[in-house]
Amino acid sequence: NKYNEQQDRNSLSKLRSKYWTTKQLVIKKLGREEDEFVIASDADVDAKLELLFTVKKSCHDLLRIMDRYQTNVLILSHEETDMARFLKDYAQADKNRAGKIMASVSKVLAFTAQQRLSLRQPLLRLHNEIETFRLRAVTDTFTTVKRMETARTEYRGSILWLKDASAQLDPEKQLEKFRRVQSQVKVAKTDYDRLKSDVIQKIDLLTASRW
Repeated sequence: NKYNEQQDRNSLSKLRSKYWTTKQLVIKKLGREEDEFVIASDADVDAKLELLFTVKKSCHDLLRIMDRYQTNVLILSHEETDMARFLKDYAQADKNRAGKIMASVSKVLAFTAQQRLSLRQPLLRLHNEIETFRLRAVTDTFTTVKRMETARTEYRGSILWLKDASAQLDPEKQLEKFRRVQSQVKVAKTDYDRLKSDVIQKIDLLTASRW
């Protein structure tokens, strides 16, 4: 019987924990005011998250700019090649001074067109390096952030539960319940602090490796 009672208490405790976690999630979604001290305690990780979003955006912007630049380089190279051929054809038909000038310009354009094309390989390597950085390092960090945010919601939900238990506390009847909730808060905080530390460390490494 005691075993069954313990199982019932554990099941009820898990159900209540899910209730308060869901309530905290709703509060966050609706943008309702939260405990200022709890929010202040997360100022360090929130600042790091802002930095992470900046890194993600800068990677996206840089890749977009590089794609556009490579396209423009290719188009310009083709235009210069076409113009070089055009001038070369006219230079062969014109044996005067103008023909010599067109021939010279044709050679210069052909050379610059070739030089522009030679930019493609280093640009592609750089593009691939940034894309790899974005897909591996940034995505991996966001995976950890997602787990941390789940733990943060559960932790803040447990704080709401503790506040509710404190308000209804009857020293003679509900002290054991209060202690169980208090224990749940400690467990949730331990999980959250661990993931919070992981996130901060990963973002620091990410920003350092970016340079």
